[in-house]
Amino acid sequence: MRNHFRKTSSRSAFTLIELLVVIAIIGILVGLLLPAVQSAREAARRMSCQNNLHQIGVALHNYHSSFKQLPSGWIASDVDHHEPGWGWAAAILPQLEGSAAYGQINFSLPIEHPEHESVRISSLAAFICPSDILEPTFFIGEGEDHGDDHDHDHEDEDHEDDDHDDHHASGNVDLVDHWLFQIAKSNYVGVYGTQDIHDDLYKGDGLFYGNSRHRFRDILDGLSQTLMVGERSSKLGGSIWHGVIHDANQPAARVIGAADHVPNDPIGHFEDFSSYHADGAHFVLSDGSVRFINKFVDLPVYHALTTRANKEVIQADQY
Repeated sequence: MRNHFRKTSSRSAFTLIELLVVIAIIGILVGLLLPAVQSAREAARRMSCQNNLHQIGVALHNYHSSFKQLPSGWIASDVDHHEPGWGWAAAILPQLEGSAAYGQINFSLPIEHPEHESVRISSLAAFICPSDILEPTFFIGEGEDHGDDHDHDHEDEDHEDDDHDDHHASGNVDLVDHWLFQIAKSNYVGVYGTQDIHDDLYKGDGLFYGNSRHRFRDILDGLSQTLMVGERSSKLGGSIWHGVIHDANQPAARVIGAADHVPNDPIGHFEDFSSYHADGAHFVLSDGSVRFINKFVDLPVYHALTTRANKEVIQADQY
């Protein structure tokens, strides 16, 4: 009787095949979910980047309201050395809640002066695209000719393709033998225009170059059809918010960009506009709006957007 009422239980464990099937199903689910998670994260980063440019556009408008002109690409009382060199982004720090960094700057002294050691490494969220993989600070490369843009004796005359001359940095501008110092990065540079930056650092057909002083009324193409500031990724080196550092490699291109190639062009140079977003880069226009310019934009249309006074008419569906 005791045996009759004794409860017996038997549990069957997972077989090896069943366990492998479960693992395979979990792997498939993870494989399906990861791209969706990554896509959602990139969408959030892209929105944050777009907001940064919007804030920069608002800051530039506020600066214009206060001073009746846009800030210079950079200030140079010494045009041979581009010094003191403080640029457009440094000028709008108070309008971007960057008053603490602004207060550390002695605008009469060059960026590389020892007094500016602390502010050089001040990383500001307003100037950083979350999608960019470079650390907030980096070591800026020293130029072979100590940053003198007017002297290019090291140019290789055997190159027949201008895309590979020393005026265009097709390699990483910070992968050099010597570095100057650590400095904070920026992912946003002012629009110089369509010309080669090195042809004339003090005369571009866009809005920002050395000692530029443009007003909105100078933009004959229309505020809604003229780009002010655009994205620059760190794929080919670091851009900065501070300004022009004479001894740096590609000093002017650290704060301004040219429309030599469309955004994210695979054969693009350091001075071009680029991003880690797929298919293009964000820009803020002179009316303060932010647009994503696709890498498939027609080059003449892109050039028309980067000039201020060529009086081109561009339809909204062209870019």
